[in-house]
Amino acid sequence: MARTPKAGEQAPDFELQGTSGPFKLSEHRGERVVLLFYPGDNTPVCLKQMCSYRDRPEAFAALDATIVGISAQDLDSHQGFIDKNSLTVPLLADVDKQVAKAYSAFGRMGTKRAVIVIDEDGIVRHRHDHLLGLDYQSVDDLKAALDTLPSPAA
Repeated sequence: MARTPKAGEQAPDFELQGTSGPFKLSEHRGERVVLLFYPGDNTPVCLKQMCSYRDRPEAFAALDATIVGISAQDLDSHQGFIDKNSLTVPLLADVDKQVAKAYSAFGRMGTKRAVIVIDEDGIVRHRHDHLLGLDYQSVDDLKAALDTLPSPAA
């Protein structure tokens, strides 16, 4: 089954509660946005992924994008995950799994690991779906994906 939205398509708008307050995608027009769908808080690969961003703060900040993690746990779980591991990526609570479903990042086992890069106009420009969810996109992978986007108009 094809994953949607595909590169070149409009990113579906959504609003979720997050560890840094409410997040509505359409309010981030004019910014590059990276959605990091992940299976769950406090799981081994997810912990490794989020800690990899925390451990390279200069490289992560240099991505010059709004980056959020999205999974089905509630805000209390997300905040505990952040506090326990000193994580730096804001996490959004997709408890009804509707956003993961809208982005084809949901399967029988729940939220799947996927990265969606959205440009300043709200268009999906890059998507990486992990087959098994046992690996993740590093800071360098995210930089490479963002580097493929045209430079924003001055």
